[in-house]
Formats: sequence, structure tokens, C-alpha cells
Amino acid sequence: MVRFEYEITKHPANEFTQLIYFCTDEGDCTLNDLPQDQAAMLVDILNKRGDQGWELIEMFFGKDGVIAFWKRAI
Repeated sequence: MVRFEYEITKHPANEFTQLIYFCTDEGDCTLNDLPQDQAAMLVDILNKRGDQGWELIEMFFGKDGVIAFWKRAI
């Protein structure tokens, strides 16, 4: 049986100064006007954690920043 460990990382809003994540009243959410450097920051986080064996489970965007939930087999 495969076992997993989990980790939660926080990335403050000042790391993503131009990241715009918008949700409508109906619950539809999209990324708008995402500059290339901001997208590159997200890719960098994903690649660094992926190199360590972590798999992204979920990412939440809020006014204070981003929270990422990760898992990896142990």
C-alpha cells in the first residue's frame, strides 16, 4: 500500500503583485491579465516542488496570497 506525506506552503501576496484571480457570484473563477513574469513565478514553484517529489493537490488564491497543498509518496 502506498503511503503519502502532505505539506502546505504559503506564498504571500507580495510575491504575486500582479496576479489577478477573479470569481463571479455564480462561482466561476478565472485568471485575468496574468503577466508572463507572474506565470513564471508559479511555474518555478511547481517545478521546484516537483523536483523534490511533491505533487500539487490544490492551490487557493486569496487577497493575502496563495496556499498550496502538496503530497508525495513515502
